[in-house]
Amino acid sequence: MLKHIDVSKQPSAEQLAMLEKAALLPIPIDDEYPEFSDDELLQFKRISSERKNARQKQTVTLRLSPQALAKAKSLGKGYTSVLSRILENALNNPEIIKRNL
Repeated sequence: MLKHIDVSKQPSAEQLAMLEKAALLPIPIDDEYPEFSDDELLQFKRISSERKNARQKQTVTLRLSPQALAKAKSLGKGYTSVLSRILENALNNPEIIKRNL
C-alpha cells in the first residue's frame, strides 16, 4: 500500500508507527550491490578525507574598493561564497587574467 507523506507537516501517529515498524525490518542483501568489506569502507573513508582536504577553504585578507564591497554585499547573505566562486572562475580564465595584469 503506497502512502503519501507531506513533509511540510508533522508526521501523524499512524505515520510514526509505520516508520518505527520499518526501522525494525531487516535490510535485504542484494546480489547486484553486495555489502562492502571493512577494507573497502576504509578506502572510501580515505578518498573522502582527501577530497575534503582539497575542498577546504582557507581564510585570507583581501582589500576591496568601497564600490566592489558594496556590490558584493548587495548580493545578500553568502556573498563571500559568491566572491570566492567569481574569483576562482576568473583565475581559470587566461583572458581575464591578461586583461587585469
